Amino acid sequence: MTSRDPIAKSTPPAAANLSRRALLSAAASAAILPALAGCRSTGTEPLASAPAPAPAPIPPAAPVTGPLRIGLIGCGGRGTGAAVQALRADKNTRLVAMGDVLPDRLNACLNAVSKEMAEEAARVDVPESRRFVGFDSYQRVIDAGVDVVLLTSYPQFRPAHLAAAVAAGKHVFAEKPVAVDAPGVRSVIASARLAQQKNLGLLVGFCWRYHDGMRATFDQLAKGAIGPVLSVHTTYHTSTLARRPRKPEWSDMEFQLRNWWHFTWLSGDHIVEQAVHSIDRLSWALGDRIPERVTCLGGRAARSGPEHGDVYDNFSAIFEYPGGLRAFHTTRQIDSCPSDNSDYVVGVNGRCEINGWKPVYAIRDHAGKKVWNYTGRDDRDMYQTEHDELFASIRAGRPINDGERGASSTLLAIMARMAAYTGQTITWEQAMNSQQNLTPESLAMGPAPSAEIAIPGRTKFI
Repeated sequence: MTSRDPIAKSTPPAAANLSRRALLSAAASAAILPALAGCRSTGTEPLASAPAPAPAPIPPAAPVTGPLRIGLIGCGGRGTGAAVQALRADKNTRLVAMGDVLPDRLNACLNAVSKEMAEEAARVDVPESRRFVGFDSYQRVIDAGVDVVLLTSYPQFRPAHLAAAVAAGKHVFAEKPVAVDAPGVRSVIASARLAQQKNLGLLVGFCWRYHDGMRATFDQLAKGAIGPVLSVHTTYHTSTLARRPRKPEWSDMEFQLRNWWHFTWLSGDHIVEQAVHSIDRLSWALGDRIPERVTCLGGRAARSGPEHGDVYDNFSAIFEYPGGLRAFHTTRQIDSCPSDNSDYVVGVNGRCEINGWKPVYAIRDHAGKKVWNYTGRDDRDMYQTEHDELFASIRAGRPINDGERGASSTLLAIMARMAAYTGQTITWEQAMNSQQNLTPESLAMGPAPSAEIAIPGRTKFI
């Protein structure tokens, strides 16, 4: 870092080894507010129930008229897309800092973003002095004079990255899921409430919530188009994600990072990392009510080999709500099987089928007659829309903050995984109070033993 770099601030030296305690220390700062007592990010103190009600926000800020400097934390495929979308969302933005654990990911991302923004090359302003590599790179991006951070690194690190960003007064786009375990969820809730007090934007990347067809359809359900909802079934059936055979030069840690989808400590398993989109829509259909408990079946029917880590390849969850309502979610990542990403909502007066992939947005009566079908615009990219709306809200001084809702949907997926791994029925309170922390004791490019595959009936709930 040099004095000729007007944006960057002083940067701490790169850490060769970042401990588990050090990684979570930033998250702990979000728990200092009295209103958040019992919602500690480290998970060392159980909650009697969900965290305390959020404090009232401060008054809206004045509109933001100056340039907004963007920092990207996590330079994989989603990070590349998010950086371009953030730049396109607001003409007075610049990408000025980038960080990733792996240098080749950062370089590939910077090249891709520069290519996409070739006609406005000056808006991609990331000299070597603001390119950071390592487990501590997130803090170095935050300290590099940015106004908005995009959190698109491995889900394991999202709570600590979010806590550090909010503590530093940054607006945030946080990709889903926002955590992989309950201590992480509690940290995110604390950060979301602190962001609210600071009038900071925090948009979680549940992108279907920003899709025109989905919004119109779920608005119909909320208005009673099928009457009171009796049941919901959402699906996410797809093939296996990429597998990367180990290279001789890779350490255990690098091997796991390169195959992060397949390691629970990094991804949360695919029900948390991928299918959480469908679980979020299940919650949306029910007005984001909180379930009482979940029972979930799951296992590994078609996975083997080190690249598959310790994750399952199928889950079937039953969420139980007050009054006896049950909602269902099924997800599968197995090759050569039919794919489906549909939501089926049944009400007293009819039923609704939703599939954003096809697309299908149809409401029928119980005789099968179509009574409503979405006919609005379908030309907007939902990934772009979420960034458009976030930056517009920041400019208006009324920033979006859906962090708590994002944490709730993430916990729904985590509690289903807990139920499948242990073979037990897990209540919402148990899930929220869980002390299982998936963060390794040490984070460094060296030995990193893989966790054992969970066995229902033997694996214990923590």
